[in-house]
Amino acid sequence: MICDLHCHTTLSDGSLGIEDVIAQAKRMNIDWLSITDHDTMASFSRADVLGDRAGIKILHGVELSAWDKERNSKVHILCYAPSKPNRLEGLCLKSCEIRKECSKEMIEKVMAKYPITQESILKRTTASKSIFKQHIMRALIDYGYALEFYGELDRELFNPENGSCYVEREYPDVNFVVDLIRTARGVAVMAHPAQYDNLELLEELAKNGKIDGVEVGHFSADAKCRKKLQAIAKKYDLIETGGSDFHGLYNKVPTHLGSETTTKENLDRILKLAALRSKEA
Repeated sequence: MICDLHCHTTLSDGSLGIEDVIAQAKRMNIDWLSITDHDTMASFSRADVLGDRAGIKILHGVELSAWDKERNSKVHILCYAPSKPNRLEGLCLKSCEIRKECSKEMIEKVMAKYPITQESILKRTTASKSIFKQHIMRALIDYGYALEFYGELDRELFNPENGSCYVEREYPDVNFVVDLIRTARGVAVMAHPAQYDNLELLEELAKNGKIDGVEVGHFSADAKCRKKLQAIAKKYDLIETGGSDFHGLYNKVPTHLGSETTTKENLDRILKLAALRSKEA
């Protein structure tokens, strides 16, 4: 059984629509797929219909933006199978607004350096609930200022440490986010801890019983990091997941649907836990 529990579409910062993502999953013989767009659950109903037609089982998912206030760091939390998804809508809207505010400032900074139009950026965001830096880079590529999304120009403009046009603000507190996922009767899994150096936070959340799982299978984690994550998962009996984090044209590294997967045993743990939580008062 092939289960890819992390991918993105044009509803956030992916380059392919839901239809194309599910069609490709069919070609890759994927049995279970979770579309986990950033801070939006707009894929749920459409993915169900298209997945049913393609013979692919869909696990509802969303990747929620959060902030580790103690370490002043970004963190992403994957929420799976929330039986009361409406309880997450306000959080999603708030995070999308924060991202839009940051993007607006970044666009102004970029346009002061390069004579591109705002329309050239916005035309890439028609399906998305937010504006991402990938959309800005796409416009810069269209006008010949770069040939790649994650090359020299991207580092100059959008490096989180010293990018001349990078703008970041705090997202909702991670403790609030994981508590809200529980209220929504979902399963909370920390996405790619290596990407934002969240291992210390992971252990803290696990120790306090606030996180259900961790994404071990992700391109950002090397073999040494995966061993650390597996040790934490074993210590606190966390669910271990894996996913391609597919973004299509906007991938950070070459990756494809099914390049990282979740085992049937861990998928079953997600489904069982979600079913139990759906029955909570």
